[in-house]
This record gives sequence, C-alpha cells and structure tokens, in this order.
Amino acid sequence: MDSSDTPQQPPRRNSLEAWAARRERRRESDHWITGTRRVVPLVGGGGAAHLNPDAPRLLLERQGDTGGWAPVGVAADHAEAVAWLSSLHSDPAA
Repeated sequence: MDSSDTPQQPPRRNSLEAWAARRERRRESDHWITGTRRVVPLVGGGGAAHLNPDAPRLLLERQGDTGGWAPVGVAADHAEAVAWLSSLHSDPAA
C-alpha cells in the first residue's frame, strides 16, 4: 500500500501541528487586538506605566505593507503617550 493511498488524519490534539495552527489563529487575532499603535518605555526595567510614569516613551505605528512596527516619535511621559494612543480613536480623519 502506497503512503498516498492512506487517508490524511487530522493532527492529534497535542501535536506540534495542532499547536502551530492554534498559535497562528491567536497571532492573527492578536494583530486585530493590538491595533496599529504601540508605546515602548525608553528606560530599562519593564514596561509598566506605574514604574516610570515620567520616563519618555517611543511611539510605534504598524506599517500596512510589511506588518512591522516603525518608530514615529517620542512622548515625554506616560500621559503624553496615552494621549497619542487615544488620538487615533478620537480623530475621525484617521
């Protein structure tokens, strides 16, 4: 019997193929959740806003053609970064 004659079985629940398929679905949905803008603190030690509220933040936007993140500016502190993030939703032209 040739291997091409055997029916294809769905991947086992705990197989690497099943895991990879679940991961791809999550990554696609995460792209939708994370949106098109991100903020990254420019200090070491973590990204939680309460740790360094006065630290500058790098402003990133997702590039539509590549899907990668490109820097677009720097916010002086957490409050300015939050204002930049929310400006996308409040600006009808964006």
